[in-house]
Amino acid sequence: MVLILLVAGTVVAVAALAIAAVAAVRGRWLLPASVLGSLSLLLLVTGWLLVDPTESRADAIKTGGLAGAAVLALYATWINDRRRQVEESRHSVEQRRVLLDQDRVSDERFTKAIELLGNGAEQVRVGALHALAGLARSRPSYTQTVVDVLCSYLRNPFTHPSYLLRPDDPDQADVQPTGEWPAVRIAEADRERQVRLTAQRLIADLLPTEPGKPDTQDLDLDLTDASLDYLDLTGRHIGRFIARRARLYGASRLSGMSVSKPALFSGAAFFGRTDLFGAVFDGGLSLMDARVLGLWRVPNASVAGFVDLRAGAPAEQLGSLTVTEGTDVKLGTDTGWAIQSAKSAQSDQSAGSA
Repeated sequence: MVLILLVAGTVVAVAALAIAAVAAVRGRWLLPASVLGSLSLLLLVTGWLLVDPTESRADAIKTGGLAGAAVLALYATWINDRRRQVEESRHSVEQRRVLLDQDRVSDERFTKAIELLGNGAEQVRVGALHALAGLARSRPSYTQTVVDVLCSYLRNPFTHPSYLLRPDDPDQADVQPTGEWPAVRIAEADRERQVRLTAQRLIADLLPTEPGKPDTQDLDLDLTDASLDYLDLTGRHIGRFIARRARLYGASRLSGMSVSKPALFSGAAFFGRTDLFGAVFDGGLSLMDARVLGLWRVPNASVAGFVDLRAGAPAEQLGSLTVTEGTDVKLGTDTGWAIQSAKSAQSDQSAGSA
């Protein structure tokens, strides 16, 4: 009896190994191999235990059955793991497909919005600007690209009769039709001005107000040669800020603004009040050949790296621009700029506290 069990177990084990080898090559027949392996263990373990005269037949069969069941349990565990891997792979493929679909839809939305920016109706252009801003909010990877497009729109040549009459405060200008500015042209300029104000507001909305957060980045602005109308970037954090030869009409609200890379206003014109209270220029500031024609308000504003003030000093200044230690300061023939070292600023604060 014992010999029969051992021989049968050996034969079944050999058959199981043969089928397992085929299964390893073809990826099939693993279940029959597992069943035969389980049966071979049942026979071999039972036969081996029956050799011992002190072992009862019931215990030998029970132990052999447990050994065989262990093989089937291992097979079941392997099957579950394979199913899990297949499900994870399917889920990964589905996720990639969804991302590709999202990218395709986003690209289509972006392309359509760009096309609509050239539409003759101002309502359509405003809608296109909002569509771009919405795309940037839903897909952060598009944010810098959308900001670049909005800045590009503002760089388009534009003027308004109020800029000529009251560049310091265009809203207070009494615009009347003239030969150069007939009523139809004024109305057209009014509509385009509202579109541009929308672009400025959307740029400000997209700029982060809290630096250092993992889900935010300092965005770059390029407003070279742009005509800007009551620009408001209060408390915004910017990477590189380029506004060479820009014309800033009305009050420019830049208090609390932080620029981590160079801020270049070379040749720019500030026609109205410029509020830089608490602004921080960690990447340097250039005002070379700039014109500051209104109030220049800079209490608690600071600059590091470099500051180029080779331009006429403002006629009306409030506060002093704080220059950190080691900053390269360039002054022109007009030395009337109100600047102070960081140590002086700290001393003044200590004296005020005392």
